[in-house]
Amino acid sequence: MVISRWMWSRLPFLPHQLIRALHTGAQTPSSTSNALALIRSQPNQYVITSIAGKKYLLSPKDLLTVPHLNDVRVGDVLSLSQVHEVGSREYTLRGSPFIPASHVSVEATVVEHTKGKMEHIFKKKRRKGYERTIPHKQTYTRLRIGPIHISEAASAQSP
Repeated sequence: MVISRWMWSRLPFLPHQLIRALHTGAQTPSSTSNALALIRSQPNQYVITSIAGKKYLLSPKDLLTVPHLNDVRVGDVLSLSQVHEVGSREYTLRGSPFIPASHVSVEATVVEHTKGKMEHIFKKKRRKGYERTIPHKQTYTRLRIGPIHISEAASAQSP
């Protein structure tokens, strides 16, 4: 059913879920376990997670460059526990503020420690003859994102 602008303006107030269902034709899950099962059944998933204080939208096999992470070596596998959101093309599940690690787990492998491009910082004091050019390279860590695991046991226990 296609709703024109004229018809849309004449409709009484509709709840958000009904509008979304009319627009996408998708069903609204009744519980967290149903939402996780629907997301798991979709072909492509994504997560929004915090790494080093910043949020990143990640999907499997992504290569992510973050500011230098201390105490990690090349080849280490990191477990990303601060997952804010997990979703697919049609469904999204948001945590408040995080989704528990028992429901969703994402692993990232440290690929390399690298440096960015050369930046020149110029310092000067007026009328004093003080001028300095300081070259600087920012250090970064590159991570390869692994598969997103949405556990079935945890989703069955959720209300």
